[in-house]
Amino acid sequence: MSQRIVQVDAFTDRPFAGNPAAVCVLDRPREAVWMQAVALEMNLSETAFLQREGDGFHLRWFTPVVEVDLCGHATLASAHVLWEDGHLARGVPARFRTRSGWLSATEAGGWITLDFPAKRAEQAAPVGPVAEALGVPVREAWGNRMDVLAEVESEAVLRALTPDFGRIAAIPARGLIATARADLPGYDFVSRFFAPQSGVPEDPVTGSAHCFLGPHWGEKLGRTEMVGYQASSRGGVVRVKVQGDRVLLGGQAVTVFRGELVEVPSPTA
Repeated sequence: MSQRIVQVDAFTDRPFAGNPAAVCVLDRPREAVWMQAVALEMNLSETAFLQREGDGFHLRWFTPVVEVDLCGHATLASAHVLWEDGHLARGVPARFRTRSGWLSATEAGGWITLDFPAKRAEQAAPVGPVAEALGVPVREAWGNRMDVLAEVESEAVLRALTPDFGRIAAIPARGLIATARADLPGYDFVSRFFAPQSGVPEDPVTGSAHCFLGPHWGEKLGRTEMVGYQASSRGGVVRVKVQGDRVLLGGQAVTVFRGELVEVPSPTA
């Protein structure tokens, strides 16, 4: 039996922008080694695998090299596929059981809103190694159990970054978020995300990073609702609303193609 696979560009309203994710809605359980092999074959930042479970779906995310605990753009892409392909009726919230607990998604006015856990700063991070990795001065750096966040001087500095991926890979975190206050009209902050240690040198648009960015910039700007722009080569827009220990992430999504994965034997571990 073959497996349907859909590729979606997330956090964008047009094809070939935002962050592409592959989505597989499974009709039977699959081994992690098979999922990892499919993710490597797709060679995208993340491939999502869903299987119906009660009134929700069990959701797992894989980069080409590792399973991850939290992924925003592939969750947004998954919800988009569930509604667009008729796995869920329009207007019915999507619920996901994940390694980060239960997550949910709703849709209104062409935007999908994800309900994710806030990932606030837990301790200061050493500025020196982070600045060396980014190749520019760093105003401040913070870490939590997932990522390191570094604030740089300006949007212009952020856009011109040419980081040392070897140094970033040595940072004990999922990845490194670089951020600055936005100069671009209509946006509050800009960011880029680097995660060579997770098999993703630069992620085009990282929803989960905004679980850290939202609380960080919310405190600095004195706001609970903001709009972020991730300034990768593809670019993407994330609406952020901080609500206590949760962060609501808003984005759009576009299906790029649908295909069929030919049934092949599961690889050995």
